[in-house]
Amino acid sequence: MPDAVVVDKLNLAGEVTVSWSGQVLRRSEHELVLEAIFTHSARDLGYVRLGPGDRFVEHYYTDRWYNIFAIYDAKESLFKGWYCNITRPAEISAEPGGELRVRAVDLALDYFRQPSGREFILDEDEFAALSLDAAEISAARAALAEVRALAAARQGPFAR
Repeated sequence: MPDAVVVDKLNLAGEVTVSWSGQVLRRSEHELVLEAIFTHSARDLGYVRLGPGDRFVEHYYTDRWYNIFAIYDAKESLFKGWYCNITRPAEISAEPGGELRVRAVDLALDYFRQPSGREFILDEDEFAALSLDAAEISAARAALAEVRALAAARQGPFAR
């Protein structure tokens, strides 16, 4: 199994908006778990402060309308929170040479939950303005409800 993976986050037009790389932690038929390290300078996003070296454990699914990041502090590995992108089911493919590539189409309805239980729903106005069909909107709303329930129960990929 390849060790490296490249993640491309795409907009609805299929254009890559951000790309990063990580190491594969686990892979199954419908899931890829990877670890990525935040390499930029410190950023305060309002709901979480990211610093150089912070660790993301990311879950991508080929059969679900979301992907999940568990975020850990670089220095003491303290848990900072869960971040979720509402996306179309991810595409996971092997590139020539063995590298994995993940493509996730972002639907701009994102969710963050702090360890204290405080939650933030991001980009909701932008999500409402997107030209998604009724089935896509329904799937994205169902994904958000599923993610919120997982976070509240601290189950599955939300478990520390």
